[in-house]
Amino acid sequence: AATACYGNEAAQFPSSNLFAAAGEGVWDNGASCGRQYVVRCISAVAPRTCIPGQTIRVRVVDRALSSVTRPSRGGTTLVLSTSAFAAIANGSPGAINIEYQQ
Repeated sequence: AATACYGNEAAQFPSSNLFAAAGEGVWDNGASCGRQYVVRCISAVAPRTCIPGQTIRVRVVDRALSSVTRPSRGGTTLVLSTSAFAAIANGSPGAINIEYQQ
């Protein structure tokens, strides 16, 4: 599926598969394309979901609103790829609270 940032370009996805789609708060009219964010899971509804002290660097390649996988709730900051989500959280909760920094 094409992304809002780079269309069908295969090279847009980092080899680590740590990428994300930007929610409206960080989308910035597309200026967030290619930005990298350091992300950490800080809390979730289910206890012990977050992997303590684990941080990852994700690259924004898409816009959450136009992506194939829509955010599970409004106001979502970043929709993480499956690999990115699994790197900082256990199980498959619908949403986690993150701390992020560009």
